[in-house]
Amino acid sequence: MQKSTCAMPERPVPSTGHLMDTPLDELLAEFGVDVSVLETGPGFTGGTYVRADGSLLFVRPAGRPEAEWEMMARSMLGAVLRVSLPPLPDLYQLTELEPSA
Repeated sequence: MQKSTCAMPERPVPSTGHLMDTPLDELLAEFGVDVSVLETGPGFTGGTYVRADGSLLFVRPAGRPEAEWEMMARSMLGAVLRVSLPPLPDLYQLTELEPSA
């Protein structure tokens, strides 16, 4: 049985400075990120889904602080684009899940 993987479309790789300094709304639009706001549990601070066509969906928890969303969205985008960013504060972490077969 072959393992299928979805190929991500070619995207320009931004600099760390670009990911950190560009206003978040502009950054998400630049990379075509869709954002869905959902009611979630208290420990959930965001999620990313890479669709089969390579497009991105970010899940933003409702009612969380704006500064937290800015930090998490930039970190999630950096992770997807494989851009090195400063580490998250100790209370936060990004976890990558492998696609199931």
